[in-house]
Amino acid sequence: MARYLEAKCRLCRREGEKLFLKGSKCYSAKCPMEDRPFPPGMHGQGRRAKISNYGIQLREKQKVKRIYGLQEKQFVRYYKDADKMPGITGTILLQLLESRLDNVVFRMGFASSRTEARQMVRHKHVQVNGTVLNVPSYRVKAGDTVGLTEAAKQHLRVSASVEAAGQRGAPEWLDVDLQQCQGVYREPPVRDQLDPGIREQLIVELYSK
Repeated sequence: MARYLEAKCRLCRREGEKLFLKGSKCYSAKCPMEDRPFPPGMHGQGRRAKISNYGIQLREKQKVKRIYGLQEKQFVRYYKDADKMPGITGTILLQLLESRLDNVVFRMGFASSRTEARQMVRHKHVQVNGTVLNVPSYRVKAGDTVGLTEAAKQHLRVSASVEAAGQRGAPEWLDVDLQQCQGVYREPPVRDQLDPGIREQLIVELYSK
């Protein structure tokens, strides 16, 4: 599978906002968006050209892809699935993305970023209903219990993530026990519980052309 291997902070600068791809670094003064909030490259500080409606839609799609760490082919597949399901396509798209196992592990606070959560899943540190899974794209269902293996609970990075999560809190659609490093995916989140900075209707308009 293709992966983005260059500096992730460049992606935030390209989109002009923090996408929180680097865990604790994104909350510190070391985040490049603090002192370089302009696009990367030698012309990044130049005069910005006016963006067309298509350009705005494209940038929104790219932003969401990068937040969840997906390639274009994967993202299109999620959109097609959402388009076939009853309801508001944009909201369903976000619900499908949020139900990914790597995202649920991140949301529960067991990892500092989605990239770290994906690595934990790949390395068989995550269980769903007591069964170890190593597929980051696994779609977690309402009522599923997600937890870490005993070996994973001993990792220092997990301990640091759990400590930070205790201060930050978990989303309303998850029941999380940080002491046991496990939680329950109660139900798909409603739109009000998701990132208000995402304009999913622009993505729907882009793919509907």
